[in-house]
Amino acid sequence: MHWELACCENVLLEEIGNPKMKRRDVAKTYALTLRSSDSKRVDWGKVNRAIIARWSESALLWIKQQAWSGKAFDAGEERGDG
Repeated sequence: MHWELACCENVLLEEIGNPKMKRRDVAKTYALTLRSSDSKRVDWGKVNRAIIARWSESALLWIKQQAWSGKAFDAGEERGDG
């Protein structure tokens, strides 16, 4: 079975704007978006600026590292839950 995230940009921006969502949550969605066929339509600059506005530039780097490496889905890692 194959599945993927749709409307990725909207989902990411909603998560980033939701105070209940943590950096790890956004990193997971970022990872799913990278692997989605919808990723080519995402305005990555807009998404990245929203992450920086909510958290910081270092948070953006952390989210990207977690997403690209797949570590966003690792259980038990405390860092990034803020």
